[in-house]
Amino acid sequence: PLCPPPSSPTSEGAPTEAGGDAVRDGGTAPLSAQQQHQCGDADCREPPENPCDCHREPSPETPDINQLPPSILLKIFSNLSLDERCLSASLVCKYWRDLCLDFQFWKQLDLSSRQQVTDELLEKIASRSQNIIEINISDCRSMSDTGVCVLAFKCPGLLRYTAYRCKQLSDTSIIAVASHCPLLQKVHVGNQDKLTDEGLKQLGSKCRELKDIHFGQCYKISDEGMIVIAKGCLKLQRIYMQENKLVTDQSVKAFAEHCPELQYVGFMGCSVTSKGVIHLTKLRNLSSLDLRHITELDNETVMEIVKRCKNLSSLNLCLNWIINDRCVEVIAKEGQNLKELYLVSCKITDYALIAIGRYSMTIETVDVGWCKEITDQGATLIAQSSKSLRYLGLMRCDKVNEVTVEQLVQQYPHITFSTVLQDCKRTLERAYQMGWTPNMSAASS
Repeated sequence: PLCPPPSSPTSEGAPTEAGGDAVRDGGTAPLSAQQQHQCGDADCREPPENPCDCHREPSPETPDINQLPPSILLKIFSNLSLDERCLSASLVCKYWRDLCLDFQFWKQLDLSSRQQVTDELLEKIASRSQNIIEINISDCRSMSDTGVCVLAFKCPGLLRYTAYRCKQLSDTSIIAVASHCPLLQKVHVGNQDKLTDEGLKQLGSKCRELKDIHFGQCYKISDEGMIVIAKGCLKLQRIYMQENKLVTDQSVKAFAEHCPELQYVGFMGCSVTSKGVIHLTKLRNLSSLDLRHITELDNETVMEIVKRCKNLSSLNLCLNWIINDRCVEVIAKEGQNLKELYLVSCKITDYALIAIGRYSMTIETVDVGWCKEITDQGATLIAQSSKSLRYLGLMRCDKVNEVTVEQLVQQYPHITFSTVLQDCKRTLERAYQMGWTPNMSAASS
């Protein structure tokens, strides 16, 4: 189990095992009973058997880590993980336990995937460490709305709240966080089936400092809640949605109109079309755009976004079968700061790769996996002509010969070529580097 949450230094007795108050104040450890006896009244001491012993230098004391100032020990402990501090270092002695419970270690808590996290534990943590600014309770299935509500009430300074896949939580949790934590900047609650527009409305009306939201796979969320957030949280910089089928062009338009500071936008698999996406051209700070699996996305809209959003550095168009060579050519020509281009399962040929190599001076990552018309020619020419390319994804491009890829690997060592065989080779190489050796006896039997 996790160690108990931090307690106030005044609520417990001063540590004694490893130096006590003297060490906490930067002094030396208290003297032992034997040392105190040796330092007693001079009249009570027995004369030494050998008078010369009086002139000998005392033997040096064994160095003790607890003689370091507490600030140094705290710095050392800051390099430990939560488990290492709670399950190892805190068990050494009471002094180390108190150091491990110092408030600085409980400002940012990652409790994800710990099934021992219950409402009771959250309440204890919140009661004894009310300066928490960040908490991650993703995949914690043993707590409920009750624990999150207590946490929100007692930690009004909370800035970042993450709770992926906590399917047991409902609007009650998010409403409590919104009501008691007005300084909130980040809310990532993807894959929460019970979350609805009511929770989003509270966030939009009460958390004006919100900058980063993730509501992917929250299937009950609709335009109604999203528009309230767009109109209320004008400082938003990042928004990510995934497979939210009730989110349409209205939401995209609202964010484009009301949130000019947006830098990262993702609407993967949502019910948006080119009519909504075109509004993103208003976002002059847009640097990363994820438009995977947008059913009605046309080439003209994509080209217009690349032309107008000059700061765009990452563009993901995977699973959009309508994206063609002409669109990719315009992207290569107009994307002045583009570094990443993802085109998995798009309707492109070798010409797209040739255009990237010919016209782009900035693109470093290109992924054309599952593009069935890509051949040896396209892979070879982009490797030859591109000055910036560092990664080329060719997974399941069945017309690209593995012999050709192997030759490219040798010719262009600065480029990582991704195929099934090449990825397996790299995985095996990493395993050998980590000390793995094959069991030949098992293989032969």
